[in-house]
Amino acid sequence: MVVAVALVDEARRVLAARRTSPPAYAGMWEFPGGKVEPGEGELDALARECREELDVEIEIGSFLGQADLASPGWRLRVWFGRVQAGTPRAVEGGELRWLSVAELDDVSWLPADLPLVEAMRARLLDPAPLTAGD
Repeated sequence: MVVAVALVDEARRVLAARRTSPPAYAGMWEFPGGKVEPGEGELDALARECREELDVEIEIGSFLGQADLASPGWRLRVWFGRVQAGTPRAVEGGELRWLSVAELDDVSWLPADLPLVEAMRARLLDPAPLTAGD
């Protein structure tokens, strides 16, 4: 299982991370996150990955959706979230970018993230809260 977060700021922009590896996906964009470790809960893994990869503490909001990954048996699950403490930075290199709804098509998303980007687009245009802080 892979978990990720669509971090949204006050302007309802979403944070995208540019991959540096593996070579087949280098330069493509994704929602920040990573693998769930054995014995770890999905939301605990998501909070840990954000501390490790972005150096931030997050508030996890509503569930966005899930998609199957290219590796058989692997699934990506994505939640909305908000930064509670810290300023996102690309700890492991790469690049981060805040994207408005109008800018979502300006980057090349990973294939597994594309259906979730479309779901996110609709949710960002809806004024309903995405996290408890909205």
